[in-house]
Amino acid sequence: MRDLSAGPRVLLKRLRELMAEPLDPQERLDRIVRQIAQNMVAEVCSVYVLRSDGILELYATEGLNKDAVHLAQLQMGQGLVGTIAASAQPLNLSDAQAHPAFTYLPETGEEIYHSFLGVPILRTGRSLGVLVVQNKTSRVYRDDEVEALETVAMVLAEIIATGELKKITRPGLELDLSRPVSIEGASFGEGAGLGYVVLHEPRIVVTNLLNEDTDTELSRLAEALGSLRISIDDMLSRRDVSMEGEHRAVLEAYRMFAHDRGWVRKLEEAIRNGLTAEAAVERVQSETKARMMRLTDPYLRERMHDFDDLANRLLRQLTGYSMRPASADFPSDAIVVARAMGAAELLDYPRENIRGLVLEDGAVTSHVVIVARAMGIPVVGQATGAVALAENHDAVIVDGDEGRVHLRPMADLQRAYEEKVRLRARRQAQFRSLRDVAPLTLDGQRIRLQMNAGLMVDLPHLAESGAEGIGLFRTELQFMIASTMPKMEEQEAFYRNVLKQAAGKPVTFRTLDIGGDKVVPYFRAAEEENPALGWRAIRLSLDRPGLLRTQLRAMLRAAAGLELKLMLPMVTEVGELKAVRELLQKEVQRQSKMGENLPRKLQFGAMLEVPSLLWQLDELMNDVDFVSVGSNDLFQFAMAVDRGNARVADRFDVLSKPFLRMLREIVRAGLRNHTPVTLCGEMASKPLSAMALLGIGFRSVSMSPTAVGPIKAMLLALDTGKLAAELDPLLDDSKSTITPRQLLTDFAARHGVPI
Repeated sequence: MRDLSAGPRVLLKRLRELMAEPLDPQERLDRIVRQIAQNMVAEVCSVYVLRSDGILELYATEGLNKDAVHLAQLQMGQGLVGTIAASAQPLNLSDAQAHPAFTYLPETGEEIYHSFLGVPILRTGRSLGVLVVQNKTSRVYRDDEVEALETVAMVLAEIIATGELKKITRPGLELDLSRPVSIEGASFGEGAGLGYVVLHEPRIVVTNLLNEDTDTELSRLAEALGSLRISIDDMLSRRDVSMEGEHRAVLEAYRMFAHDRGWVRKLEEAIRNGLTAEAAVERVQSETKARMMRLTDPYLRERMHDFDDLANRLLRQLTGYSMRPASADFPSDAIVVARAMGAAELLDYPRENIRGLVLEDGAVTSHVVIVARAMGIPVVGQATGAVALAENHDAVIVDGDEGRVHLRPMADLQRAYEEKVRLRARRQAQFRSLRDVAPLTLDGQRIRLQMNAGLMVDLPHLAESGAEGIGLFRTELQFMIASTMPKMEEQEAFYRNVLKQAAGKPVTFRTLDIGGDKVVPYFRAAEEENPALGWRAIRLSLDRPGLLRTQLRAMLRAAAGLELKLMLPMVTEVGELKAVRELLQKEVQRQSKMGENLPRKLQFGAMLEVPSLLWQLDELMNDVDFVSVGSNDLFQFAMAVDRGNARVADRFDVLSKPFLRMLREIVRAGLRNHTPVTLCGEMASKPLSAMALLGIGFRSVSMSPTAVGPIKAMLLALDTGKLAAELDPLLDDSKSTITPRQLLTDFAARHGVPI
């Protein structure tokens, strides 16, 4: 072969001309392989494209038998071509037939060729096909020749990604880029949503691949890298980034990649071969991602995310790309797909258009998940690979009940889910018909059904669901979605609006529960090894009394002339209640002295989430007006289970004997002290576990708005006395092998209780 120092640039220029000509797809591919063969003085040039059934099909060739086009096929991993596609690595061989993976395809007539160079056609780290050149003489292709072919493969990746080749794909077959994919994740929010993908951080589509001036592109790259490095150094030097911890480790990884000479050298080399700066970044990103995706070490795979994010930052620097899709491009039935995102970012989207949320990271307790569920949309988390596999505007189904995501679903699956959504809508209509029915059990027990909330978007559900009030209003969500600390006047206006929207129904405000996984952007605590057990909630508020007093003052002023119910989160000792009560009394006295109106009634309560309170139950009940059991945290702390950890979250059952015994003791303490007790948490939102709560004596529960209808339908068919007569003895029997879950399921089946 001849020297290729100028070869790639000439070839890319000719390919650009071919892509601009009005040719049909097959002719365009045929002329492209002919041009590559001529430029590289190769006797063979062939393009294999990956189909959705895992077959690599010969789509065009110069030098092999033309009759083999669309007939010659290799499976993924089969032969040299299949090996390249599976490994996403090039193969450079002087004697192809001596390689152990060589597979002879007699229809191609390739047995006379010895030298073989094949490179993967990559896009976002995915193999879309393979580009091959061959020669009769035995030789190893030079590094610059490999580089040239990899550069050309990037152009072919864009041709495949545009969907142009669909026109020459045999009927009934699909290319891999459009194949259906199902992803197993975790159920973070119930329901099913059908729509079209909106990538939260959409991949930047580089349309300008081929450069006109190498020096200009090298200069653009250097300038963008300089800006990127400065921005990372600036983030690391900010006071709100601690000197150690996970956040800093990620930024340090970014800085390491940004200054890596090997990475920069690859980028510069791609530009010298004829690519623009942004095309060079995209190509090196795709190649690196393809290699790292095949690593088994979890730490190195996590570093892939850091590298991917850094490359995207560099692309945005080079293109000036805006991350948020224009409203005109936003589909009316959008499924937002993201690696991770904040609650405020979700609320930036047109809420009426969102049909579901898919997250690669996050936990069921993430604030973005809480907000999504408040919006009534299904959520699937831990959906590994969703971002890489999805393209903007792909059809997608989110199954929040099963924790699955179906990308580009088959028609029959689509129809099945459409029917499921219609059935769910009919069931919701049936539940709405129960809205005004009194929540009385078969044995005449009056059950108080309330809903959980935290944003203004939640409040219309109060009337729609038929809930009697808001049993838990999470005030921290207002702080989480704000870019700066809400001032006292802003808090007051917010609380007043909540009470107004509630239209006389009771609202129980929980004071700030920040810290742990609930991070606000303008208030950074020190890094903690176990933040769930650290400086958060009432602990933080007592250490920052000004923050708490501001909130108490805002609540008192907002509830002037009305009833104010407030409760404290994560109380560990009764003494903490006394300390907050003193602060509250000071605010009441201040407001009275200022001549301002006070609430006509003030109720002071506590959340029971920390097991230590189980040994202070009577003291607690005598010191507050009401108690609310936070079943999520109480279960987590009592069973030593991190609910965000998929490895252990499902190993322990909220309907286990120990936990139900614990809850029963709380109910009994409330009864003997005449203190109202309610429960807010996941247990109250599911018919079977809510049934257990009623069986052990709870008569007030608070849940997600969408759960009110199903829970009411369950209790209307339930005789709590009969259930208690079976459940109580089982909880007291340490020898029985029957689990409470088994008893409850059997009881529901025998008595026709819908669960």
